[in-house]
Amino acid sequence: MKSNKSVFFIVFILILAFAASTVFGVKNQYGDLTTVYIKGLKEIRLGIDIQGGVDVTFGPEDGVDATKEQLEAVEEVMKARLISLGINDYEVYMDESNDKVIVRFPWQTGESEFDPESAVKELGETAKLQFRAGLTYTSDVDDEGNTTIVPGGEVILEGTDVEEAYVSLERDDSGNQTGKYAVALSLKDSGKDAFAAATQAAVNQDTAYLDINGSGSNYVISIWMDTKCISYPRVNSVISDGHASITGDFDYDGAKALADKINGGALPFNLKTETFKTISPSMGNGALQIMMISGSIALVLIMLYMIVLYRLPGFVAAVALLGQVAGTLAVISGWFGFEDSNTLTIPGIAGIILAIGMGVDCNIITGERIKEELLTGKSLESALKSAYKRSFTSILDGNMTVIIVSIILMGAFGVSSSFFAKLLSFLFRWFGVSTEGTIFSFGFTLLTGVIFNFIMGVMASRLMLTSLSKFKCFQNRKLYGGAEK
Repeated sequence: MKSNKSVFFIVFILILAFAASTVFGVKNQYGDLTTVYIKGLKEIRLGIDIQGGVDVTFGPEDGVDATKEQLEAVEEVMKARLISLGINDYEVYMDESNDKVIVRFPWQTGESEFDPESAVKELGETAKLQFRAGLTYTSDVDDEGNTTIVPGGEVILEGTDVEEAYVSLERDDSGNQTGKYAVALSLKDSGKDAFAAATQAAVNQDTAYLDINGSGSNYVISIWMDTKCISYPRVNSVISDGHASITGDFDYDGAKALADKINGGALPFNLKTETFKTISPSMGNGALQIMMISGSIALVLIMLYMIVLYRLPGFVAAVALLGQVAGTLAVISGWFGFEDSNTLTIPGIAGIILAIGMGVDCNIITGERIKEELLTGKSLESALKSAYKRSFTSILDGNMTVIIVSIILMGAFGVSSSFFAKLLSFLFRWFGVSTEGTIFSFGFTLLTGVIFNFIMGVMASRLMLTSLSKFKCFQNRKLYGGAEK
């Protein structure tokens, strides 16, 4: 059948195109502007064990028992400070059961002037939240050319004046919900009078409350986290009861992030550094190069071995292995777009290699089963159908075992708020999770590789080999390991 014959070429071309886009990505360069449509290998975030960096654990001082909301607020403060330091590649997560916040961030390979202790000290300082009149600031440049933003405008409230910030639904003038998200503020008694006076001045169009454009139409109160303006809502009415609402084009995540940042400036405790370590980038770089070279050589040799041993099924298995590796790397790089790129660690690379081994095992089981079915005297079509059907149970059993182990590793050593940690909370609540990103990375890449083993090694390979068997030139039983009738 013509349609069956075309399946091989469709699947083969799709796998090659997928692999190429995974390696190189899809980008558009227009002058100095680069638009990334599909992320490639260069977008993969390398872990601190590869390019070096800092690993620090913060906890509350004086034995404070922090709530989940407070720890989430600390996360947002840490992220804001890392970005202000120019560090965009980081990991920040909390261990709720132990009242810890873990921060890991690498520095770029070749970066020589980096003071990790100073960076950690700056991260651990309690964030200073301020509400200021209007939106003005000045830039201060030091002798070394570093620019510091200095907020302007009179300070109206400090972070300690905020009782709580939380996500709410926006309401119109009639009190009906609009379906849009907003950030609700509850102020302490210490801040109510000052906020009422400030909103009255803004409504009266006091020029001190103009935004940075000075347009004469927007009278705002800006909210600053240290030297970063995180919001500057326009004042529409006088607020005298201590309950305000910040509206805008928010989705839920955006509103929650702003609420967490505001809460973060009002944390009732200081942070202390409980553990701190640095990892030399030279160690990771050498290990990465060795593993990449050895992995590439091993993959090519495995493909050749499969082709020599199993002939046509071996060729199909080699294509499927290529698709499996490409799929795993695509998930890590953020190729699919539904999540950001994941951090790749050396244990993560080991997970990829182990998953390749599972893929080879899958194809060996199928190849041997095809030989056995042909030796019983079955026709080629019947032998292929029976071989894939009977080998599936063995493949499923072996891979499900690995999937279960991977899920346990991700649940035990991942972030306590992650899906697998919550799924297995009934087990880990008795002794708590132990957040360790490198082990989580191993479980993640192993799980991803095994899933793509099913997609490529079972489904895609079956489609390709069945399609090839329809061609007269590929109907020689010797091409499949059997004897010619």
